[in-house]
Amino acid sequence: MSDFLERMKKAAKSSKKTIVLPEGEDPRTIEAAKKIVAEGLANLVILGDPDKIDVEGVTVIDPRSAEKHDEYAAAFAELRKKKGVTLPEAMEQMNDATYFGTMMVKMGDADGLVSGACHSTANTLRPALQILKTAPGTKLVSAFFIMCTDKAEYGDDGTLLFADCGLNIDPTADELSEIAIASAGSWEKYMGTQPKVAMLSFSTMGSAKGEVPTKVQEATELAHEKAPELAVDGDLQLDAALVPSVAALKAPGSDVAGKANVLVFPDLEAGNIGYKLVQRFAGAQAYGPILQGIAKPVNDLSRGCSADDIVGVVAITAVQAQMAEYPAATATRARHACATAPPLVDGPDRARRRRPTPRPRGEPLPAPSRACRGRRPACTGSRPASWHGTRCSRLPRRSRRAPPRRRRSRRRGSA
Repeated sequence: MSDFLERMKKAAKSSKKTIVLPEGEDPRTIEAAKKIVAEGLANLVILGDPDKIDVEGVTVIDPRSAEKHDEYAAAFAELRKKKGVTLPEAMEQMNDATYFGTMMVKMGDADGLVSGACHSTANTLRPALQILKTAPGTKLVSAFFIMCTDKAEYGDDGTLLFADCGLNIDPTADELSEIAIASAGSWEKYMGTQPKVAMLSFSTMGSAKGEVPTKVQEATELAHEKAPELAVDGDLQLDAALVPSVAALKAPGSDVAGKANVLVFPDLEAGNIGYKLVQRFAGAQAYGPILQGIAKPVNDLSRGCSADDIVGVVAITAVQAQMAEYPAATATRARHACATAPPLVDGPDRARRRRPTPRPRGEPLPAPSRACRGRRPACTGSRPASWHGTRCSRLPRRSRRAPPRRRRSRRRGSA
């Protein structure tokens, strides 16, 4: 079986984060909390009745009588005032454990939230979108599962990423391309290896016609346009995506076929059924759905999850919180976590934050780089590599100057 979860746990232990579990009434939450405390993965806050929750080493808060209930309500009313939410309505809303827990993350009293063991995905996602909003530059919030199997010949030593298996019901071609790009980024962040994205369909390289293959082919083309450096191919059937011998017959010459580690399903129906088949029939560990695109770590659970599944998602959420705080240092730890790994840095990694090298006068700008394209409306993307840092989206000073205004000549009338 893949060592993915063990690496996540080791990374989580290195700098413990505070994670909220709003479903204190569920026995699986209590069982998971005991394991999390015993392993030292996170500082836990469980929401529920303190008289009914007895777990040593965790903080138990009843949202209805919490000390910060009114403070959170006032802040929520301010956030949602344009939607017509009044203070009395906000006070009532803060009695809901998921809303209260999400406000804890918003106000900095917690680093992440894990919910969904006894609530729907919508009940977990709605407060996150209303309160935390989407991350900067995010066009679409999506979800993925990390699937850990004992089939070492598939994916990365038996580990694969399935998307989107929990959120977008019938994504368009453009949305499917966004899911592919976001999922590739998540794979690289957690696994540290090159993502190879297979856009799945019942057709391989146009072998069958239909709306789904056409959509997948368009999504693949859009993904190539948006992220030309990304290894993505489609449309591909599942066996062509994973099995080298089948790939050689059905998709010869493909850089992805037979070697895929990220599987993007054409819709939620296929993705949700697919991950559950692998989980139940192949005995795989399914961690997720992990949300990508939310401003702060909030993750969903399948209502059929076990206590061990909750432990795994809490560890992943803690690592997400570390990445949000110190991206460069934590991403390295998540990829290469081991018992002898050095502790996280006390502050942001500034090793690469250097002033750009001046460009000699008259030297033409290099070809546009995707690293800074579109960061700001004024950015043309024409930046030398030395500029890719804190000022990557700024134009050269000379280009920012407004053009000189023409002086209008006065016409003198004839005498």
